[in-house]
Formats: sequence, structure tokens, C-alpha cells
Amino acid sequence: MGDTKEACVTEPQRTEQRSDCTLREKMVTVTPYRPEATFQTIGHSARILDPEEAEKLEKDRNLVSDFKQEKLEREAQKNWDLFYKRNSTNFFKDRHWTTREFEELKACREFPAQKLIVLEAGCGVGNCLFPLLEEDLNIFSYACDFSPRAVEFVKQNPLYNPERCNAFQCDLTKDNLLENVPADSVDAVTLIFVLSAIHPDKMQLVLENIYKVLKPGGCLLFRDYGLYDHTMLRFKTGHKLGSNFYVRQDGTRSFFFSDEYVCRLLTAAGYELLVNEYVQRETINKKEGLCVPRVFLQCKCKKPK
Repeated sequence: MGDTKEACVTEPQRTEQRSDCTLREKMVTVTPYRPEATFQTIGHSARILDPEEAEKLEKDRNLVSDFKQEKLEREAQKNWDLFYKRNSTNFFKDRHWTTREFEELKACREFPAQKLIVLEAGCGVGNCLFPLLEEDLNIFSYACDFSPRAVEFVKQNPLYNPERCNAFQCDLTKDNLLENVPADSVDAVTLIFVLSAIHPDKMQLVLENIYKVLKPGGCLLFRDYGLYDHTMLRFKTGHKLGSNFYVRQDGTRSFFFSDEYVCRLLTAAGYELLVNEYVQRETINKKEGLCVPRVFLQCKCKKPK
């Protein structure tokens, strides 16, 4: 596919802090393949919109009606179930990057032979779960999802083993996790591209629910869509539900997070924030004349001991 170049990594010293939620900043530039080049930065600076993008967002002020928004909330589970019915297990790629991005999944062991207890909150069809179980044979994972159909796909996977995994359906906004997971028993929880699909008014409930099963000192590992991600800018008029909150054609919803917003959510739920940063990736295809700016927010926090 072409030559590769080694990543160039710099970590400039920074003494100033923008807010209590600002922790550290580093920059990573990666050029993996030709003709596509991917440039990645990690830090606390949100993506800056160009004038055309800013004007587009400024003009998009009309919100979906209250009636339709209430209907979307009532039918949220049905819409996700239909999503998995249409796409089966083929939509999302397996996330083999999880332990690279979240070294806490290995580093949180108190001794080398310790069996880690993990909860994947919002497991989908197991794109994160099964690569993790394959990579580390000394993990037991709970896995839950809003969609009963998604949970069934997990249980039908040939890699599913009840001795290493317990998958169950759960609405994290109202179902008590303690009915399936013992209190203060989980070493690490992954919440990856999940919170964005939940109404902002209910996000706090999800974080408080997870808090109950996490061990004191245990980690919550979060990654989701960041403010001004390419997918946010692609929404057409008529899809806006609220500030940074949109609905797709299939009725599923997506919220786009700022670092300050996530900081407020996590600290209000009692977590101690360790890392809170934007991951910005820009893929440029010179041959096709395309530039796709992706923005994600990645956080690591723990439950105080």
C-alpha cells in the first residue's frame, strides 16, 4: 500500500491551564500511507471551523419539534434494534486499538496474575469486547447494551464463553446495573461511542449507574464524538435536536462533546478526572481531493478510593 513513516511525537511543556478540566497536551503527527495522509493531534484545543463551516452551523437554528423529539426518545430502543437488524454484525470494525489507547486495561492490575473484571457499557455486537478477550486471557467481562438484538448477536458469536463473559440487555439510564454486576467489583469500565447516543438530560444517570459497580480506584475509559467532528458538519437542516445534538435518518441520535462538557458530567458524578483531551485526525486524499476532519474526545478517570 506504500511506504510508511514513523510517527513523530512531541510533548511540549505547558505551565498554563485553561480551566480546571485542562490536564495536559501532546501532539502526534502520523503519515501512514500514500496517496492518503493522516495527520493526528491530541490536546485541549478544539477544532477551529473555517468561515463556511461556521456560517453553516450558525444558520442551522431550527430544532426538530417537541412532538417528534418525544417520539424519538420513546422509540430509541426500537431504532437501535432496527439498526442492528439492518446491519447485523457488519457495520462497525473490530476495535483492536482499545488497549493501545487505554493502557489502563492492562496497567490497573495490582499483581501480574490478577484476573481483571471489566464492564463494557454499550457493547453493541462485541467489536471491542471480543478483541479484548482474545488479547488478554486473564479478563472476565460484563457486557451490556440497550438493544436486545445486539446482545443476542454477542451471545451467538463463536468467541462468546459464559465463563469469561456475561452479556445482558440494559438501559443504562434507568436499569440498575447492580442487578447484574456486584457493587464495587469492576476494575475498568469502557464507555466507547455510547454516551453520544443518549439524550443529554440522561447522561448523568448513566455515569452514576456505572459509578456504583466500579471499584474504588477503578477506571472509567471514555471515547466519543468531539465538537465539530466531520459527521456533525454533514447534518442537513431539519436534523438538529438541541445544542450539539442531532438525529440521523434512521432515528438514532448523536451528541458531540466538548472537553468542558465532559469534565462537568464526570466530576458531577463523583469521578476524578485524569485525562481529558481531543483527538483530531485529518485524512487528506490528494487524488480524490478530499479532506475529512475527524474529532473525538478521549477521557480517563477513576473512582476515588
